[in-house]
Amino acid sequence: MQNLETNRLILRNFTATDAAGLLEYTANPRVNCFMDHRISTLEDAAAEVAKRSNDDSQIAVCLKDSNELIGELFGMREDQDPDTDKDSNSDTYSIGWNFNGRFEGKGYASESANAFIEHLFMEQGIRRVYAYVEDDNFRSQKLCEKLGMRREGLFLEFISFVKNEDGTPKYENTYQYALLKKEWLAQREVQK
Repeated sequence: MQNLETNRLILRNFTATDAAGLLEYTANPRVNCFMDHRISTLEDAAAEVAKRSNDDSQIAVCLKDSNELIGELFGMREDQDPDTDKDSNSDTYSIGWNFNGRFEGKGYASESANAFIEHLFMEQGIRRVYAYVEDDNFRSQKLCEKLGMRREGLFLEFISFVKNEDGTPKYENTYQYALLKKEWLAQREVQK
């Protein structure tokens, strides 16, 4: 992926120097959807950043002044084959984010996601982006709304990431948020 820059951030591919930063926010995931991606050692984090370094669907979000990893964006073209990473001809893109809680409340998630969405719409020819957010993940819901996304629906007991105390799957209710390029362009026009 080409590097994207904002006022305070650089969005780029992962590099070996990101291992400690990745470990910091993946060791204890704050939302259930990242439980399967938990990393518990620096060695595992180093292996993960090596794997992600050539994966354009995994984007490191770093502070511009220090190059410190503070989180990530991720996305995939709808109907992309995850085994081959080959894209379909779809113009719809699923996006998401995971940030280190230490950097919360500074606007970094919205700044980076805005830049990513602009890149998808203006450089990649994407027509529609969407995100899944669990019904108890209020911060991500607020971020989706700040990005101009609209809530399209609620999927009841949509997916399970963790188990209940009795060992049965705990199913999450999940909202879908979406934004069309034409809506995004209209919002930008109003902001001028």
